[in-house]
Amino acid sequence: MAGGAMKYRHLGRKSSHRRALLRNLVTSLFTHESITTTWPKAKEAQRLAEKLITLGKKNTEASRNRAMTYFFAPHKMLPKLFGPLRERYMDRPGGYTRVLRIEPKKSDQAPSAILELVDGKRDMRFAMTARTLAHQRASGEEEMNEITAKNVEKVTRFRPDGQAALEKEVERLFNEKKDRRS
Repeated sequence: MAGGAMKYRHLGRKSSHRRALLRNLVTSLFTHESITTTWPKAKEAQRLAEKLITLGKKNTEASRNRAMTYFFAPHKMLPKLFGPLRERYMDRPGGYTRVLRIEPKKSDQAPSAILELVDGKRDMRFAMTARTLAHQRASGEEEMNEITAKNVEKVTRFRPDGQAALEKEVERLFNEKKDRRS
């Protein structure tokens, strides 16, 4: 292959358009904490989001100036990046975002994905693990399988009060399921 290995996905766009697209995706990600897009766009936006959160953890004037160049609305995003997100990910060594594949778009069958911030209010793995535990509790199963145990460990490891938060969500879902049956 001429020119060596590809360093990033070009996404079928010129560099200025690609940069604007990624800035927009990352701004939306930090605003909503979860976005749905195509899989290649999600993977590229994930790279940029991870770098920005690392800048947020450094919390220096240089990192603030650098982060300011990536957001379309820096006056809204910088306080969030250097405030709650910095606090949330201070103890986490990396892996601040997660890309989950979902079914392709209907119109063109493009591979789609959800890009989300880990340990956020819309953490898909946390919700699915809680739902699984609530279902097991409702059906009377005592032991959880290996995959569920691994997911419990993953979602509670870096989350403050992780075990308590998971138990609270499981209890809420269990009671909700019980109310639906009666």
